[in-house]
Amino acid sequence: MQHVRDLAEVRLPASLLTIGSFDGVHRGHQDLLGRMLGAAHGRGVPAVVLTFYPHPSVVLRGRKPAYYITSPDEKADLLRKLGVDIVITQTFDLDLSRVEAPDFLDRLTAQLGFQDLWAGEDFALGHQRRGNRHYLTRASAERGFRFHIVPPFLLEGEVVSSTRVREALRSGDVARAAGYLGRNFELPGTVKRGAGRGKQLGIPTANLEVWEERAVPGNGVYACFAELEGERMPAVVNIGMRPTFADNLNAPVVEAHLLDFEGDLYDRELRLVFVARLRDERKFSGPEPLIEQIGRDIQRARELLGRVEPA
Repeated sequence: MQHVRDLAEVRLPASLLTIGSFDGVHRGHQDLLGRMLGAAHGRGVPAVVLTFYPHPSVVLRGRKPAYYITSPDEKADLLRKLGVDIVITQTFDLDLSRVEAPDFLDRLTAQLGFQDLWAGEDFALGHQRRGNRHYLTRASAERGFRFHIVPPFLLEGEVVSSTRVREALRSGDVARAAGYLGRNFELPGTVKRGAGRGKQLGIPTANLEVWEERAVPGNGVYACFAELEGERMPAVVNIGMRPTFADNLNAPVVEAHLLDFEGDLYDRELRLVFVARLRDERKFSGPEPLIEQIGRDIQRARELLGRVEPA
């Protein structure tokens, strides 16, 4: 698969194309992409995904924090695994937002020679989203490409969307997020030095430095798998403010206790795969009750992770 950062870097005589943010590459995205990939590979032409970074809402509406479910590189890797041939992660800025729909279609035709355009029901392109589904239906007839509208993907009567994934994560419902994603939610980061309290308690933890714009599950304790340089091991993860020690933190801390692991983790890359929420974060009267509860958390995590593999 080819991953480029600018539409101008690609020149194709023919392709099938879809455009969107594709944050998380959830099951709705997978449904749309599966349809396009089947058509593209059946006709022997490349399947192209044009996506954007930053997200248009960040540029146009100043949404902060952004809460991305996947980074651009993670997104591209997920699209590669699905069978996409070319991913274009186009920089989105105010200049691009001002390009009118016909001009944008001209660019796409010149660079990609697209024969089909695949999109969801609420898709629109061009300045002020003037290139909506009604415009694109007319434009497809005039310009000679096929325009396919894919209906929303439903899970138990709910429309699957990136917004719903973020809502599930915010509430700590990692099982629901996994249902939307079709896989367990993953959180990568770099292990940095913390206060060292876990080690003092006899339960050493790895403090994870996470991309500040990354979506993170809500405060609580979770059963996870920790992936370290190709090795996977069970872990108990706490996300929160350490209320027992009154640290007065400015933001939640992600701490992972890797079960049955000994070694130096500092400055190493660690990826957490969230399987289940064990409990809410809460304040204990002191270290002893906290240690007892962590022991119960570890036992429960072993039970869950011993019989549940990530999706």
